[in-house]
Amino acid sequence: MRGVPRPGSRPARPLLYLDIDGVLNPEAPRDPARFHEHAIGRLTVRINREHGDWLRELAAHYDLTWATTWEEHANEHIGPLLGLPPLPHVAFSAYEPHPDDPHTPLLQIPLMRKWAPILRHADGRPFAWVDDIIPWTIRRQAFLYRRAVKLVPVRPDEGLTRRHISRLLQFSGKWGGQRTREGVDGSF
Repeated sequence: MRGVPRPGSRPARPLLYLDIDGVLNPEAPRDPARFHEHAIGRLTVRINREHGDWLRELAAHYDLTWATTWEEHANEHIGPLLGLPPLPHVAFSAYEPHPDDPHTPLLQIPLMRKWAPILRHADGRPFAWVDDIIPWTIRRQAFLYRRAVKLVPVRPDEGLTRRHISRLLQFSGKWGGQRTREGVDGSF
């Protein structure tokens, strides 16, 4: 996979890729009183304003980036509810697969549709990814780069918790502009 830069090969501030549905908009939160419902067209989203505080805290350590099928619409509809400025996003719908993308088993293509675009977007930078759907195939591929990639699976019925934020803050502490051993001059 020569064309996909190896995560951590580019010394830079880490990226934080954020999903919305199941993460910031849980399906059926256990504590619904913590969430406020908002109508967006025909959709109803559940937003916890505390998430906005946590994300602003993480912004001191990461470059926040939407990694959601909401794409640019996240800035229009979700970001303002959380008190976030416009963030960059990964363009999943316009992504054209490359021959050197990571291997994806045929039956897992729908579940893995975010992986190659995220790797390309990161362009060798270290990153953390928070999502409610991170298949085992991705976890196995990312394991080799665990010093430069932090996958944070979130239960869709629970959404983002303070425990996740603590894990992300711990990971960001490893990236004070340093490279990892396996992340020097290589491809993923």
